[in-house]
Amino acid sequence: MAVTITNVRCILTAPAGIGLAIVKVETSDAGLYGLGCATFTQRLTAVKAAVEDYLHPLLIGRDVARIEDIWQLCYQNSYWRNSPVLNNAISGVDQALWDIKGKQANLPLYDLLGGKSRDGVAVYRHADGRDPQEVLDNVYRLKAQGIMYIRCQLGGYGGPARRADARPYDNVGVYGGIKGQVRSPEGALEGEYYDPDAYMRSVIEMFDFLRSKLGFETPLLHDVHERLPPIEAVRFAKLLEPYRLFFLEDPLPPEHIEWFRRIRQHAAVPLAMGELFTHPLEWKPLITEQLIDFIRVHISAIGGITPARKLAALCEAFGVRTAWHGPGDVSPVGHAANVHLDLHLHNFGIQEFSGLPDPLPEVFPGCPELRNGYLYVSDRPGLGIDINESLAAKYPLHDEMSQFKGGVVRWTQSRLPDGTLWRP
Repeated sequence: MAVTITNVRCILTAPAGIGLAIVKVETSDAGLYGLGCATFTQRLTAVKAAVEDYLHPLLIGRDVARIEDIWQLCYQNSYWRNSPVLNNAISGVDQALWDIKGKQANLPLYDLLGGKSRDGVAVYRHADGRDPQEVLDNVYRLKAQGIMYIRCQLGGYGGPARRADARPYDNVGVYGGIKGQVRSPEGALEGEYYDPDAYMRSVIEMFDFLRSKLGFETPLLHDVHERLPPIEAVRFAKLLEPYRLFFLEDPLPPEHIEWFRRIRQHAAVPLAMGELFTHPLEWKPLITEQLIDFIRVHISAIGGITPARKLAALCEAFGVRTAWHGPGDVSPVGHAANVHLDLHLHNFGIQEFSGLPDPLPEVFPGCPELRNGYLYVSDRPGLGIDINESLAAKYPLHDEMSQFKGGVVRWTQSRLPDGTLWRP
């Protein structure tokens, strides 16, 4: 007799001050359930509504074994497709179904997919600083922990130093400046101000300093975060050539992907792209024309494990490696899904990993573990991770320590010196 879906619900929690969305799919087999990440931090309650108001009634009574059919059903049932809200909702269900299938087979997901291509997953972590010396100090700190690949940011994305009163999860100063620290017109609105030209000059100076101290043995990365006009991104990539980056991350927004052809023509810098991608037509030309070297989508934003496997296969055919998005707004369940794919995929490149600070390991028993620069997952069946729902309930989204307080996202309110809203 087929095992069927009896309940689909979305659990919202913020144990480390960042809102997370976990989908739990319960089944007709008593005690058998699966978990999936559906975290779209900036629109969490919209994802919860999509899961519980639309996917729940659609999926009750369906066979949990039919993952592909269920993914396609969820994808097309709304008629309009490829929104980040819907994709994250689908991802929660999809990852949960893969978790269930692994439990039924008594296999960890990487074995269910075909086994390991490696035994540990190399990660990169972030070294930010208010000046090049502080960045270097943080590079040395990470190297002492065994981290081999390090992303270097001066003020995060070129903004001024972090405000002294900023909360730990507050990106003010890391994702831009603040009004009054750039020259703006009278009456300029509040926002995260930054100067693209000052940013580029400061980053070149930073890498010049870092390479003079580190040499070229340590692989270094940098994230533009899509904050430059297209022609400036071309020039910036060319200026970074002498510093031999492992990759330059997200130099352009999805709206300007055709400019990757210009970057490729003028700069021999490895390129990574995809954090904001939600639609196959965004990544298809970059991969088939070999305009990028790493795909770094947020797996839940493209719909989960099922489309990620297909995307990775497309990438492998064109020599592109994976570098899945892995910041703090990927849940521990999402990190586990990332690592299972990383262990299996032949064309794995690198994994971003923000760390799992307390109390995340307590709320999510079975979290991936970082040891000497490599991530490892539990060998328990499925994703190998669980959630303590009673403990998760103690960390609501609107808690004083939550990034989600008030529902207004501040760091994406980015502005140029003259006050024009720009890409975050």
